[in-house]
Amino acid sequence: MEAGEHSPPAPPEADLIEIKTEKTPYSPSEPPKIHRLDESVVNRIAAGEVIQRPVSAVKELVENSLDAHSTSINVVVKDGGLKLIQVSDDGHGIRCEDLPILCERHTTSKLTNYEDLQSIKSMGFRGEALASMTYVGHVTVTTITPGKLHGYRVSYRDGVMEDEPKPCAAVKGTQIMVENLFYNMIARRKTFQNSADDYSKIVDLLSRFAIHHINVSFSCRKHGASRADVHSVTTSSRLDSIRSVYGVSVALNLMKIEIPDSDPSSSVFEMDGLISNSNYVAKKTTMVLFINDRLVECTALKRAIEIVYAATLPKASKPFIYMSIVLPPEHVDVNVHPTKREVSLLNQEFIINMIQSAVESKLRNSNEARTFQEQTLDSSPSTPLSAKKDSNVNPSPSSHGSKSQKVPVNKMVRTDASDPAGRLHAYLQARPVDNLEGSLAAVRSSVRQRRNPKESADISSVQELVSDIDGNCHSGLLDIVRNCTYIGMADDVFALLQYNTHLYLANVVNLSKELMYQQALRRFAHFNVIQLSDPAPLRVLIMLALKEEDLDPESNENEDLREKIAEMNTELLKDKAELLEEYFCIYIDSHGDLSRLPVILDQYTPDMDRIPEFVLSLGNDVDWEDEKNCFQTIAAAVGNFYAMHPPLLPSPSGDGLQFYRRKPEKNPDDKGKATDIGTSAV
Repeated sequence: MEAGEHSPPAPPEADLIEIKTEKTPYSPSEPPKIHRLDESVVNRIAAGEVIQRPVSAVKELVENSLDAHSTSINVVVKDGGLKLIQVSDDGHGIRCEDLPILCERHTTSKLTNYEDLQSIKSMGFRGEALASMTYVGHVTVTTITPGKLHGYRVSYRDGVMEDEPKPCAAVKGTQIMVENLFYNMIARRKTFQNSADDYSKIVDLLSRFAIHHINVSFSCRKHGASRADVHSVTTSSRLDSIRSVYGVSVALNLMKIEIPDSDPSSSVFEMDGLISNSNYVAKKTTMVLFINDRLVECTALKRAIEIVYAATLPKASKPFIYMSIVLPPEHVDVNVHPTKREVSLLNQEFIINMIQSAVESKLRNSNEARTFQEQTLDSSPSTPLSAKKDSNVNPSPSSHGSKSQKVPVNKMVRTDASDPAGRLHAYLQARPVDNLEGSLAAVRSSVRQRRNPKESADISSVQELVSDIDGNCHSGLLDIVRNCTYIGMADDVFALLQYNTHLYLANVVNLSKELMYQQALRRFAHFNVIQLSDPAPLRVLIMLALKEEDLDPESNENEDLREKIAEMNTELLKDKAELLEEYFCIYIDSHGDLSRLPVILDQYTPDMDRIPEFVLSLGNDVDWEDEKNCFQTIAAAVGNFYAMHPPLLPSPSGDGLQFYRRKPEKNPDDKGKATDIGTSAV
């Protein structure tokens, strides 16, 4: 009988029953005859042990990707993994000549003889995982090896290829898709009724891998979803990885713990990790344990640590534990569980006692002093950058005798050797300014950030706007923007982006405007702030904007009209100052001076030359009558102000691209001359 003759094939339980019914009836005088099971039945039974549920398949595939020295692993899941599991990596790929035996049982590149098992360092070693998946699902493999011009795609069923490998376009690494998992095991498939539960197990698995393998980026999302539920990037700090995966509240309450290998000659074990302190509160223990880089469970160790927490801490809170234990490979038996979930250790009781003692000592020391987080706010204007620089370079003699005032960490301007503060100042050319523009100079001064004490507002109209954004989002375009590679600027507006094997031309102005608009709504009432060193009068800013727009800025008649418009808009914005401050961190005082702006994107400061246009837009373009329209139009004005406006490149030499120009200078001597936007000093 051919493998694909009946669809779907009978489940293994039915095969076993059918074999029994072919026997002669049992009688005491004649013992039952022993039959050799058909190989397909044996393989399906074995597959049911190795791939117990969708998360088992994901674990095996991710471990294969890690064995392939991948630096990026992406997982896509549909219906909890029953309909689709797709794992893509950028590893070394699979050779074309190995594809025919790739999904046969007990074929592997990681093991040659049994003795190798005593020193195995790879995640996989049996060569059963992929074979098992082909017996309970439909498997498709797309792969390319370094140096090849194209990759290969091939489908498998029951351990063998359905067709010959076909050449195809491919990106670096391997992509494995498992579809219709357990399609031929009806009884087991019916047990997975809750796809959300299975997906949560997969998310938890990827989260654990992400905080251990900090040199690998992980992502996990549902099929068709625009946002990943797990998204980690390569980092040098495990604490940063935990912060991005499990959240800030977990990372703030962790303590480092380690047991060094004090006797290298004996090489018993060494351990390092992070455990929660007395401030951490949770109802369930979270233990992430890696032994020789292998994700495993150890009930005895988990129970021993929980006993220490229960005895040491006064409250019944459960701990968060991350531990990485390293032992000589010959001291670990990895072949004790079908799914490799457990391992057997030499001197296991001694190791557990040592770790338990170390945890107890660390907890007792930390419990003597509780740590509380505090936040300092400074409402006074910051000192201009030039003044700070002068005071640091040439300190006065009296400053040595007095106690120095330490600048709080959250008030410092972060720089590094590769990008020092003021690096671009030498390339900027100053231009003359008139009296009105002199007031704008204060706006272009240095900025500082402080924390915003307000909590995120719960307003239905804003939630509706965010829902509209998410609902109208094109998942395909979003995936391109999220996972593209930046190539460079094509001209002053368009950037070149590569996604897989495609090259796209993206309008940076429109993209940045939409990004800032969405950020203004998503961070609604929960912004950091930019503090201007000196307040800027609204009336002066609006007059600057109106003069910029006026075709005849020197007309006295127009001057009177501009004065009236500026006065009306100033009074309007003063009247709406409370709303602007509460929800958008735009602070306007009772005198009509602007002194604070929101941080829309961390470590990004908008073009301060555009503040007059922004203030005028708040007065003219915002719908102050309807709540939803009001927030939407304010966010639109904010998005336009913070967006990256052309030119985004310096002017090219010779006959090149046409760059945007500002209107002629207002100085009569410069009449008719054009000035690039990027040439003004900030």
